Amino acid sequence: QVQLVESGGGLVQPGGSLRLACAASGSMFSIRAMGWFRQAPGKQREFVAISTSDGITNYANFVKGRFTISRDNDKNTVYLQMNNLKPEDTAVYYCNAARTGHNYWGQGTQVTVSS
Repeated sequence: QVQLVESGGGLVQPGGSLRLACAASGSMFSIRAMGWFRQAPGKQREFVAISTSDGITNYANFVKGRFTISRDNDKNTVYLQMNNLKPEDTAVYYCNAARTGHNYWGQGTQVTVSS
């Protein structure tokens, strides 16, 4: 089992920045990737960014150039630095850890971008 706890969400004005953190604990053996998804009200959960155990990162087109994913393997923590936030980035952001055949999810952290 893997437990994921997100933090860092909040209210920010358009153009502002936030950094989300996801602390993982438990059996991290064979976790192949960690990443972030988000879900806005009335919409499906969507992919935001991923960081693999091989050091490969990938981003959804709508966050490229604005968001950066990083990992601290010593702390089993993955971060999402979000810059130039837009109102359409408002959503609950979920941390994900993936091993073959199973996904683990955090409880989510709310990000609200509004003036």
